[in-house]
Amino acid sequence: MNWITNYVRPKINSMLGRREVPENLWIKCPETGEMVFHRDLEENKWVIPQSGFHMKMPAKARLKDLFDGGIYETLPQPKVAQDPLKFRDSKKYVDRLRDSRAKTELEDTIVAGLGLVQGVKLVAVVHEFNFIGGSLGMAAGEAIVKAFERAIAEKCPLVIFPASGGARMQEGILSLMQLPRTTVAVNMLKEAGLPYIVVLTNPTTGGVTASYAMLGDIHIAEPGAEIGFAGKRVIEQTLREKLPEGFQTSEYLLEHGMVDMVVKRHDIPATIARVLQILMKKPAEAAKREAGSDVATLPLAARA
Repeated sequence: MNWITNYVRPKINSMLGRREVPENLWIKCPETGEMVFHRDLEENKWVIPQSGFHMKMPAKARLKDLFDGGIYETLPQPKVAQDPLKFRDSKKYVDRLRDSRAKTELEDTIVAGLGLVQGVKLVAVVHEFNFIGGSLGMAAGEAIVKAFERAIAEKCPLVIFPASGGARMQEGILSLMQLPRTTVAVNMLKEAGLPYIVVLTNPTTGGVTASYAMLGDIHIAEPGAEIGFAGKRVIEQTLREKLPEGFQTSEYLLEHGMVDMVVKRHDIPATIARVLQILMKKPAEAAKREAGSDVATLPLAARA
């Protein structure tokens, strides 16, 4: 404990009437070091204005930005067993869950919604990276499966935005079981003849990459996103070779045929709508006409 920082300074500030300034008012660009005021960053969809660097975007903010007017129905979070392995490392798993829930105001890493994107009805699933690194556990796996089932019931496409470090180690084999479960859910959607689009965000790694993140009909990636299974350092140590510049970035994967397109965040809603209209063989005008009836039948929408 730093005695001066934790005791003396607060005492002096209270005597002089100084107010503590929040530490997150200014955000530093990892690429250029530019400082950006947090409200300016939020208004620009968490993209650094000058450098164009794509920061991590909160799950609820992404859903609000994606759906028309920010209106969508939030899909319920399924109930699963909490800490089935009674896991503990430097901290109890139940304590990590409690801290992450307090930090993000979410039950787990997955947030899903049903709504319209430029008139096209779809289910969107988003990882919240700030919840234990967006890791895939039982709750996340069940939420993803339920989202696919809802898309099949609604006869509409599903779009997923992975941002994850992979399987959640605190749940062991139960976490790894979510890989085949989500893969089966993807196949169910495809058997129903419905499109599945993956928007790869930074980072998408580990077991998430090894399952549903690489099974889309179309793979879109945000600029500069890190996408891969094992980390760059692990691969270099295993192969004992220096990897190419930009390895595992969106642009590198596009060049080598692993993703279909790299799209800036501002253009993602329009790109998704256009791709889905093509995949579902719906002219733009037809999609707009259907949107009117969908709005009437859509359940009471929730605002993010």
